[in-house]
Amino acid sequence: MIPILSAGIAPGLALLVFFYLRDRYETEPVLTVAKAFLYGIVVTFPVMFLQYVLAEEQIVSQGFVQAFFATAIPEEFMKWFILYFLIYSHTHFDEPYDGIVYATSVSLGFATAENVLYLVAHGVEYAFVRALLPVSSHALFGAIMGYYISRAKFGNERSEKKMLALAFLVPFFLHGLFDYILVIESTWIYYMIPFMLFLWWFAMQKVKKAHILTDAYHKLKL
Repeated sequence: MIPILSAGIAPGLALLVFFYLRDRYETEPVLTVAKAFLYGIVVTFPVMFLQYVLAEEQIVSQGFVQAFFATAIPEEFMKWFILYFLIYSHTHFDEPYDGIVYATSVSLGFATAENVLYLVAHGVEYAFVRALLPVSSHALFGAIMGYYISRAKFGNERSEKKMLALAFLVPFFLHGLFDYILVIESTWIYYMIPFMLFLWWFAMQKVKKAHILTDAYHKLKL
């Protein structure tokens, strides 16, 4: 059991540290980040229960509908819900890059719980592929969500609703594509490699822009 827990938890923590250490100014309190990570773990269970019910009752069909509406919508909406209602107004969310830190924390909490449960059910031999694909993709969806959440909080008030909508819609669309690619039977790997390369590039562009916004924010405070 210890090897499974280690293999299930390590990728999420490593990615969390990666994004956390990229904060150039006031690093977030570890306890606050840990709470965000824990929130992500907690919402894993109602989301998985909903997905189980949808599958058992055959409410959604396989393929596109399952990828976008049974997987991407509930998972990304719950992350967005936590960010908006529990973190958005938090006093420690006080600069644009913080959105990246807290969104990836929530996302990786979810991914870590999901990963551990999957490895318990299917075996530790899947740990490497899980780390490369589902866990890292959740981190990248979180980084993208966090960027738009920060744009909503620190940008123009007139664009707040638009940015909040994009904070859900962009990760939802990318997550849906990710899951849809996985159901393309034997050819999925040919689509997944370029998709993951694009996802890393796109997310890191958002991280770069969040750094630019944070630099400008601190210059205005001087």
